[in-house]
Amino acid sequence: MVLARERSDTVTGSPAPDGDRSDFNRLVFKAMGTQCQVDFACSSGPRAREFKAEVLAWVESFEARFSRFRPDSLVSRVNALAGREGVDLDEEAESLFGLVDWYHWSTGGLFDPSALPLLALWDYHNPSAKVPDAVAVKAALAKVGWKKVVHRDRKLMLPEPGMGIDVGGIGKEYAVDSVLQMGVARGFPSVHVNFGNDLRVAGPAPQGGPWLVGLEDPRTPGECWGGVAVTRQAVTTSGDYLRFFSAEGRRFGHILDPRTGWPVSNGCQSVTVVAPTCTEAGILSTTAFILGQDEGYRFISGWQQAEGCLWQGDKRMQTEGFGSYVYTSM
Repeated sequence: MVLARERSDTVTGSPAPDGDRSDFNRLVFKAMGTQCQVDFACSSGPRAREFKAEVLAWVESFEARFSRFRPDSLVSRVNALAGREGVDLDEEAESLFGLVDWYHWSTGGLFDPSALPLLALWDYHNPSAKVPDAVAVKAALAKVGWKKVVHRDRKLMLPEPGMGIDVGGIGKEYAVDSVLQMGVARGFPSVHVNFGNDLRVAGPAPQGGPWLVGLEDPRTPGECWGGVAVTRQAVTTSGDYLRFFSAEGRRFGHILDPRTGWPVSNGCQSVTVVAPTCTEAGILSTTAFILGQDEGYRFISGWQQAEGCLWQGDKRMQTEGFGSYVYTSM
């Protein structure tokens, strides 16, 4: 297993074909600010090359349309027109923002892509980041709230100047699901998609059996405490034990609580979720992290076909079915 440290809210084990199957193909590239990897079983060289080209073209198009860091993206247009007018949505954008509506409601508002004013205030990309004052946090928080967003008739509009959206909390996971479905639609018997260690698999690993995914120990970053074995699920981990900054004698993680405008500080270190889709797993793991270990455990337990493991200090809490995935001989 290879430990990846590019993002601290990701699963840290990266399953990789070991060469036992000559029909397995691999595509590795950089996109969405992270390392991306796609493995798939295909014995035809031309078909494999076609699929690789299809994946690269789709991911580039997706990032160009939904990255807030691209000035000509759909998201940037929505933000630039805040308080003035809406932006037309194509079929895929309508699908993505439909999921945003659903997950915002089903998480009680804890998943909120309208939190861009807060993300801009807590600028973790700035090496000299400072703690904003309470007045600034309160002002930014007043501009946050997906319930305010007007989404109807295939249009999206931010009703107030200064509002802004960032789909980083769902975009990469949505892309994982989309690319995996592209491979399944082509009839490939095995597909593994790993974008920044948010991953989903379909079918057996190259050596046969499940894919083995290492899970990093938040108490000792860089080491696995164990792992999970999956054949048709997605796996994500959310945590702030790697991405944080220290100031004024305090430690501030990168995951914000949209209810308060401040970084989560409930003692929870990481949450891993196994679920049918990467989008679902990612939303659940981050939401449970914001809620904290006890409430997060109850939250995940309430979802069908989803299981979770939550770390706080030396205490590991697992939902009832999580143990069925655990593989400890890493």
